[in-house]
Amino acid sequence: MSDISNIFLYSDKSILQEIGKFIQSKRIEKRLTQDELAEKATMSRSTISLIERGEGSTLANLIKLLRILDALYVLQGFEVIPKISPMQLAMEAQAEYKRVRKRKGEQPSSSDEDFEW
Repeated sequence: MSDISNIFLYSDKSILQEIGKFIQSKRIEKRLTQDELAEKATMSRSTISLIERGEGSTLANLIKLLRILDALYVLQGFEVIPKISPMQLAMEAQAEYKRVRKRKGEQPSSSDEDFEW
């Protein structure tokens, strides 16, 4: 596969071609012909050929192909990880119990009665 370290400099067409090369390499790695992959994905061989040449496809077709080729892992970069503000962290830490206090007249819990020291 080619070096895509400067992906931000690529045109949309170039990115589609890189995706096509990736799909093609995974297909070959799985030892599938375009016809076999097309049959598994319920699409035409010409659609597979277009995708591999980087001439576009739908997102649904791309997901189908990635699933069949066991390459859905490439979508992990799209995971949204919520960011917690420092203020929110401080408030949550403050809400945690710092110590246990017994009120006057409160009975000990059953686990406290088990100890005879």
